Amino acid sequence: MNLNDYQYKARKTALYPNVGNNLIYPTLGLTGEAGEVADKVKKVLRDHKGVFDESTKVSIMLELGDVLWYVSQLSSELGFELEEVANENLKKLSSRVDRDKISGEGDFR
Repeated sequence: MNLNDYQYKARKTALYPNVGNNLIYPTLGLTGEAGEVADKVKKVLRDHKGVFDESTKVSIMLELGDVLWYVSQLSSELGFELEEVANENLKKLSSRVDRDKISGEGDFR
């Protein structure tokens, strides 16, 4: 499946207020789900000495799916296709590598 197919299919499951005119809901959902990923990783460090067992990896994968869903919804709300977002990101990163600016801070380095 390509990213735009995912985005199209995921959009059919969007059941939040004012779908098509609501940037806030998917933004808050994205931050919440990213926090859940971080929390699972934190607990591996705290409770399992940094060792990721298969069950934990699957659990994190499911949370990453939720992150992807919210990225997809926010992209849709902004009028972008996921493949466009991904391609622009790769172009930005490639340019940084070419210019030896991959480390540092700021989007426009």
